[in-house]
Amino acid sequence: MKKAKEFVLIFLGTVLLSMGVYFFKVPNGFATGGVSGIATILGGAFGIFSVGTWIIIINIFLLIVGFIVLGNQNGIRTVICCLLFSFITYFLEIIVPLSEPLTNQPFLELVYAMLLTSVGSALIFNNNASSGGTDIVALIFKKFTSFNVGKCLLAVDFAVACMSFFVFGIQAGLFSLLGLFTKAFLVDEIIDTINSCKYFIAITDKKEEVSEFIIKTLHHGATVTEAEGCFTNNQKYMIHTVCKRFEAITLRKKIKEIDPGSFIIITTTSEIIGRGFRGV
Repeated sequence: MKKAKEFVLIFLGTVLLSMGVYFFKVPNGFATGGVSGIATILGGAFGIFSVGTWIIIINIFLLIVGFIVLGNQNGIRTVICCLLFSFITYFLEIIVPLSEPLTNQPFLELVYAMLLTSVGSALIFNNNASSGGTDIVALIFKKFTSFNVGKCLLAVDFAVACMSFFVFGIQAGLFSLLGLFTKAFLVDEIIDTINSCKYFIAITDKKEEVSEFIIKTLHHGATVTEAEGCFTNNQKYMIHTVCKRFEAITLRKKIKEIDPGSFIIITTTSEIIGRGFRGV
């Protein structure tokens, strides 16, 4: 069931990624790096093949090189995402042909391009996959050089974005650079938001009732430590637990129902690793 959910999210992420590229990046000449950026440049500069066709050619070429150089390090999920992204973009060209941007507002289209591709990439990365492409190049760099892979990829993406100045003009080039730097921060923020959980510290007299609710109703664990109030010198218990964001309101309300005099500290954490949350 868990794997099925992960593959559904990977498929959804790939669809969003393809839509962002095809409907908003390609018509405006937004080349923000990666295979889609290279394909956009090649499609605009030479016109031999469509952007969708270039994406298929480049991704298949990189997959072959990746298997030759890296073996099966790419992983089945990356291969699926890479091919799915390529063919969805190609079929969109056939089903919904576009000869010009959807609107005459390039900034608005850049916003949607970044949102769709960032959310799509975040869903893919968050489920232990990638869309392939330049990620394969990164793995090759990592294997054979001591270069900082992240900086190398940023340099390549920056070079691709700069090429859009020559192929599509100054406006498209400036938007491409803006999109490149925006996405670099946006993907991480979206992943943190997806994975964000709540960390509870409940100081209460009702240790058994609160712990029972956490364990039997929310199906999470809890850690209990004894505590003494400095002001009252009364014996208390500190119950530590973590839960998903949508469970936080329920847990807060229930603790207050069980013990109206309880003291609750709630903080947001970007990721919880362990049983019931994410694996290592």
